[in-house]
Amino acid sequence: MKRPGPEAPPRIEVSCEELEALLDQARQEPLREEGYQKLKAAVRTLGYVTELLENQDATLASLRRLLCHSNTEKTGKVLRQAGIETGPKKPPATPKSKAPGHGRNGAAAYHGARKVQVSHASLRAGDACPDSRCGGKVYAQRDPGVLVRIKGQAPIAATVYELEKLRCHLCGKVYTAEAPEGVGEKKYDEGAASMIALLRYGSGFPWYRLKSLEQSLGIPLPVATQCGIVAETAAWFQPALDELIRQAAQGELVHNDDTSMRVLSLGRDADISPERTGVFTSGIVCIFQGRRIALFFTGRKHAGENLAGVLQQRAEGLPPPIQMCDALSRNVPKLAEPLRTLLANCMAHGRRNFVEVTANFPEQCRFVLETVGEIYGYDDQARQQGLSAEERLRFHQQHSGPVMETLHVWLSAQFDEKKAEPNSGLGKAISYLLRHWEKLTLFLRKAGAPLDNNIVERALKKAILHRKNSLFYKTRNGARRGDLFMSLIHTCELNGANPFDYLTELQRHAEALARNPAEWMPWNYRETLTRLAMPVAA
Repeated sequence: MKRPGPEAPPRIEVSCEELEALLDQARQEPLREEGYQKLKAAVRTLGYVTELLENQDATLASLRRLLCHSNTEKTGKVLRQAGIETGPKKPPATPKSKAPGHGRNGAAAYHGARKVQVSHASLRAGDACPDSRCGGKVYAQRDPGVLVRIKGQAPIAATVYELEKLRCHLCGKVYTAEAPEGVGEKKYDEGAASMIALLRYGSGFPWYRLKSLEQSLGIPLPVATQCGIVAETAAWFQPALDELIRQAAQGELVHNDDTSMRVLSLGRDADISPERTGVFTSGIVCIFQGRRIALFFTGRKHAGENLAGVLQQRAEGLPPPIQMCDALSRNVPKLAEPLRTLLANCMAHGRRNFVEVTANFPEQCRFVLETVGEIYGYDDQARQQGLSAEERLRFHQQHSGPVMETLHVWLSAQFDEKKAEPNSGLGKAISYLLRHWEKLTLFLRKAGAPLDNNIVERALKKAILHRKNSLFYKTRNGARRGDLFMSLIHTCELNGANPFDYLTELQRHAEALARNPAEWMPWNYRETLTRLAMPVAA
């Protein structure tokens, strides 16, 4: 079983000459703080490299990526690190809109905030203007003035009701005050279960860190108690996950990939070869009727096998979906013809091969990176213009088609004219593009085909965050529970729904969810709640 790798030490630039001088200084006088930190970093790096080398799967390329990694793959910075000045950037054909998430947020961004309407203390619409010289009347404006006030609160809150007790001094009977109306019978309400699940599986809090946080705030909840709460609610949510899988199977586009995971107690699957020792979390993101559905599966199956299980529920008569993944064979489902996917490969993976060898082949990699950047520029323009799938296809055929043809001619010429050694880093990067060219360029032939697999790479960060913070799942049931909550939470995030509110309402309407789960999806549960709140006609 593959164990998680060690955490890389923070990067400090220091030369061997500096370290030698620090050692000489340490013989004569105590080290200053700066020198101590440099020596400490050198010792940690030595231990880190030693532990990496103990891993039989470590290669020189993987060690180079871990130790000399760049914090970005942007073309300009990659080229500058290779010693190439890129010059001024060409202005885009159409001006870019401001990227979301920059600058201060206006009041409209706080869509989860409680809204309080405040009427004017002395005026009403139609009243005379307070300025006596004006003589006019005031009227209500469409947009009110807004004030945003933000307060902190504990993730879990508790209320202790002290019920007065009265005892008769003759008969001894005790009379206890009634609990206030609305207190309910449950010790842990729906919001508590939702918050625990959101912190654990949405934000990656390990159980004991979560327990420590709550205890420090005066709410002691043992780990076993929280596990029990989450396990109970997971059973209620299962119909929602089953419906998500059913709808995902009908999607027009599906992304998939996987990442390594660890489960301490994981039995053998009957349909999996006993020779397979790896454990994975597969991420699948399906696009169905414009909605994005995220699914997670943890076990010994690869991403392609888990996708095959999802597509078994695909309705007859639907055309094959477009599948976007990297070029690993384990990502492709082995299905019969009616369910076979239309395969597209990820441009970002092909580009990354050139990023990794830019320092050794700067000019050749510059041409490829800038060419691919031009393709992404056209795709960004299509997105900004709000083009439909068919319009985007024609736009790429007109603008990206000639650029990709030029790139293909250049790639072929590197081998035909013996400008690149096939076994070199550059040669392997070129071979990857040429070998998968048809799948990499599906976006030029099929409406709706994406350029890359980034959406599922981002989705898998939830599983990677769990692995980084908690290291492993304990049992298969724990892994399934994590997959369920991550699927529901990330689907909410992809569709702009509030995951805390969604999980809470599913618990409150567990019976209705079991009867008709299609009405309780992240994109329509609010409409269902509104309909249920309407009075029934006589």
